[in-house]
Formats: sequence, C-alpha cells, structure tokens
Amino acid sequence: MNPMLPAKLASITLLAALLVPAAVWAKSSDRNQPMTIDSTNSDCNFSDNGKCQFSGNVVITQGTLEIQADTADVIQKNGETERVIFTGKQARLKQQMDDNTWMNARADNMDYNVTSEVIVLTGNYNVESDRGTNAGQRMVYNTRTGAMQSGGDGTRVRTVIQPKNKAPAAQGEKK
Repeated sequence: MNPMLPAKLASITLLAALLVPAAVWAKSSDRNQPMTIDSTNSDCNFSDNGKCQFSGNVVITQGTLEIQADTADVIQKNGETERVIFTGKQARLKQQMDDNTWMNARADNMDYNVTSEVIVLTGNYNVESDRGTNAGQRMVYNTRTGAMQSGGDGTRVRTVIQPKNKAPAAQGEKK
C-alpha cells in the first residue's frame, strides 16, 4: 500500500466531520492515530494515475473516527490523491468531537475532491450532532472556505439548529 494513502484518507475523512451546522470540529488527536482499513477485497494500482478500490464491508478507523461503506475508491492523478469516493446504502461516518460530543453522517455517496477541497454528499444524506442536523438529497461543502450549499435540485432540505445552551428539563417540570 502507498505509505501516503492512509495519511490522505485520514485528511479526507476528518474533513467530512466539518459538515455539521455551527462548525463542530473533529477530535484533533485522531489525525495522529494509525489508520486501519478493513475490507473483503482490495484492488490497487499504485501508478501515478491509478485507482485503489476497497470493497465488501469497508471499515476505516482512526482514533474515534469510523467510516463504513460498501466501497471506498481512492483515485490518484500525477502521483497525488485526487478524489476519494465512499458509496453504500448507506455510507456512514461517525467521529467524536473535541468537546466529547459525537457527529454522525450518512449518505449513499460521499465524494471528496482533494484538489478543490470540496466534499459532496448525495442520496438521502443526513449529518447530525448535538448542535444540529442537516438532511436532504445533495450537499456541497467547501472544506477550505466553510461554504455549504444544500438542495437546488428541486428537493427539500431540512436544517435544525439546537439552542446554544440547551438545558434538560428540571426534575418535576412538565415538558
């Protein structure tokens, strides 16, 4: 396996954690942990313009980060990772944040373009954390600028933003 591949995958998957409204950050210590990729099959071409495909119950773990997908395709261009595509019914990502809360995301397809630093979630995506949720059919997120666009394809998007200081009901209070 290309020694740079796990580092590139780590960067890509950690950036997916930025998809939650209110800018929740991934556990910073995760990027210093070893990455493990388990799958039923792997088919890799390590040429400058090659592709590596992991398939069959793909599970990628690094610290608190866990991604599950039917397939994970890593596409190289000129010796650098250009794109990583996770597919499944559904591809799932979960990670603990620095504030010890959890972020969960799922979509039929998670396509990260390393060159443009844009990740596109399509097919019944849902991103949730304690701070809020965003769901729909298509989300485009620029990890460099923080810009996020959802919808625009004729379907509805639902965003729920939780209050900053959401306190549990006091004992004996009616909800």
